[in-house]
This record gives sequence, C-alpha cells and structure tokens, in this order.
Amino acid sequence: MTASAERFQKAKIIFRKDHTEDLWSIRVRPEAPLVFKPGQYATLGIEEEGKVVERSYSICSSPHEPEVEFFFELVMRGRVTPPLYHRQVGDILLMRRNAKGTFTFDGKSSRRQHLLVCTVTGVAPYVSMARALAREARQGRLHAAKIVVLQAASRSWEFAYRDELEALALEFPWFSYVPVVSRPWEDMEWKGEVGRAEDVLRKYIDDLKLDPLCTTVYLCGHPQMIENGKGILRRRGFARESIRGEVYWSPQKEAS
Repeated sequence: MTASAERFQKAKIIFRKDHTEDLWSIRVRPEAPLVFKPGQYATLGIEEEGKVVERSYSICSSPHEPEVEFFFELVMRGRVTPPLYHRQVGDILLMRRNAKGTFTFDGKSSRRQHLLVCTVTGVAPYVSMARALAREARQGRLHAAKIVVLQAASRSWEFAYRDELEALALEFPWFSYVPVVSRPWEDMEWKGEVGRAEDVLRKYIDDLKLDPLCTTVYLCGHPQMIENGKGILRRRGFARESIRGEVYWSPQKEAS
C-alpha cells in the first residue's frame, strides 16, 4: 500500500522515553488533530521500498492532550515495531487520519464497578481512560464508578506508568491500581502481588466482591490471558456483554 494523503498524515516524534531495553513510549504531533475516544487505537506506518507498512497501537494519551502518546514493546518478529524502535525525536512517521476501536470505557450502562485487567503494554488504553476520567473529576464532574486497574508483568520495572497510576490512586478514592509480578524470583525486592494475571483476577473478584450484574471487566494484552480471563469470568457468572476484550496480536498470524 502506498501512502495516500486522504488516508495518512505525517506525525513528528517530539518525545521519547525508554523504560527498559525493550519497552519505550513516544509522543507524536500529527499534522491535524486526531479525534478519538479513550481506549481506541491509531494506526502508525513506515515507508518501506515505496510502500507503507502499518500496524495499530492503542493510544495512551487522552483526547484533550495536544500530542498522541504510544507505549511499545519490542517484538523482533514484527514488521513495524522493530523499525519504530530505531526512530528518535524529530523523525517523521505516518499515521492514519482516523482512530478506530470499540474497546472504550463503559459509561452508558448502570454498572458502577469496573475491573481493568492487562499485561504490560496492554495498560495503554487504561492510561488514556484514567487520564480522561481524572480530568473530568478535576473539573468538578463526580464519578460514582469504582475503577480498579490490575496490571501484570514479569518484573516490576516493566510497569512504565506505575508512578502516574499510583498518583491517581492517591488523588481519587474511586481509582485503584494493582501491579502484579509473575516472576518474583527475578525481582527479589518486589513486595506486592505475585502471580499471573488470571490468578490475581480470581482473587480480586472475591476480595472486591464484584457482582456480575454490577461490574464491567476489561481484558487487554496477551491473547492467552484474555482467553483464560474470559473463561474465569463466565464461570463466575459474568455475562458476555459485561466482558470487553482487546487482543494485541494473533498467535495464528505469528505462526504464519
């Protein structure tokens, strides 16, 4: 696919932060504002031999921010993420003009409990949601909902947005953040929750006394976590309409 001005616009990298050797964030400034809802994704592209190679990434920033922020994990088998890894401040990317996705915050139903579960970079849409809800709260709009973000990673230094989310948890009584480490033997100083996301999901359903009729659960990131999480939730009585999932890649496509 060649770059078309109707579909793509240029986006300049204005900020980059490397969290670990294979995790990094960037903010880009597109030529025209990108209109999106918290939880949606944007499509980034790079030109390769006269053609555009593209991939969709969840947006970290909230809609009111002037730049668009992304959180990446380096996956060497990908066609887009490895070249993106070498892009620095000042470099130009391509971005589709329209954001897409239905993985958005459930603000229309009467459910007041929201459990947002993710693995590593799957926290991106939740950061966008949290920033948007925090802005509304600071402007005087009170939230009746109770929101808990449960993020799992192998080691604690993979929680790139931990400081921001913990600060929001201190600021707002309706927001909580629970980081979970699955390989504590590689992170000996870790004193928090341990286990896989699915295991801790079971615990927090019980600890928070989450009522399936009053709760929306969001699952984002690793496809196996999402599949396992859906099975756990269904066995606990959660209806399909109260479970939202955003798979970050397809194992079948990887194999091919």
